Amino acid sequence: MAERKTYQLLDKKTVHKSYFRWMMYNLVATSYEFLEAFGFAYAMEPVLKKLYGKDPDKLKEALERHSVFYNTEPQLGAIVNGMTVGLEEQRALGAEGVTDDFITSLKVGLMGPLAGIGDSMIPGMLIPILLSIGMGLGAGGNILGPLFYMVAYNLIIVLGSRYLFYKGYELGADAVNLFVGEMAQNVTQAITVLGTIVTGGVAATYVKLPLPIKINMAHSTLDIQQILDNIFPSLAPLLLILISWYFMSKKHVSPIKLIIVYFILAFAGVGVEYIIKATI
Repeated sequence: MAERKTYQLLDKKTVHKSYFRWMMYNLVATSYEFLEAFGFAYAMEPVLKKLYGKDPDKLKEALERHSVFYNTEPQLGAIVNGMTVGLEEQRALGAEGVTDDFITSLKVGLMGPLAGIGDSMIPGMLIPILLSIGMGLGAGGNILGPLFYMVAYNLIIVLGSRYLFYKGYELGADAVNLFVGEMAQNVTQAITVLGTIVTGGVAATYVKLPLPIKINMAHSTLDIQQILDNIFPSLAPLLLILISWYFMSKKHVSPIKLIIVYFILAFAGVGVEYIIKATI
C-alpha cells in the first residue's frame, strides 16, 4: 500500500470539519437499525464532497457506503473516523489495495474492540475518577466541585478525541495495530479492573446510609448502627449499592427512577424519625 502524505487532496479545514461533525453529531438520527451510521456519514460528507464532488455517482455511492450500521464508543472511536478519512483520500488517489470493501471491513472490524476499550476507559474509569475528585471539592456546597468535573471532562474528551482523529488520519490503516492483538486485550482488562476499583472506592467513600436506631433497655442502650459497624462496617451502604445494581442491571430500572424512589424513602424515613422523637 502506497505511503500517504498528509493533505494531498484534502485541506486542513475539510478534515477539521469532519472531526467537528463527528464530535458534535455522532449520535444524530440514531435507531436500532443504524445507530451511529448517519452520524458517521454526516461527518464524512465534507470529505467525500471534496474528493468526489465532481462525480455525483461516486459521491452517492460513498455516502451510501458510510450509511450502513455502525456503532462504537464515539470519543475513542474518533480514530476510526480519522483513519477512514485518510483511506478515502488514498482511494481517491488510486492507492493499491484501498478498496470500498477494505474501508468498510476496517470500520466493522474496529468498532467492536474500540467500543470495549472506550467503555472501560471513559464510563468505567475516567468518569468515576473525575466524579470522585469533583465530589471531594464540592463537599459542603463548594461550586468548584461541579465546575471541575464539567471543565475537566470536556477538555479531556475534546482534546483526546481530536488527537485520536488526527492520529488516525496520519497513520491510516497502520493504526489498526494499536487496537487489536494481545496487548490491546491486556490494556482493556487492566483498565476494567482499575475502573472497578475506583468505582468501589467512590461508593465506599460517598454513599452514606446511617441507621439511627437506638433501643433503650433497663440499664443500657443498644445502638444498632454501632453493632453493625462492629460486625461489618458500612454494611447498609453496601447493601444499598448491591440493590441499586440489581435493579439497574437485572430489572433495567433507570437511575432516575431509583433516585426518585430513594428520595421518597429518605423523606419518609426522616418523617417517621421526627414523629417518633416527638411522641417520646
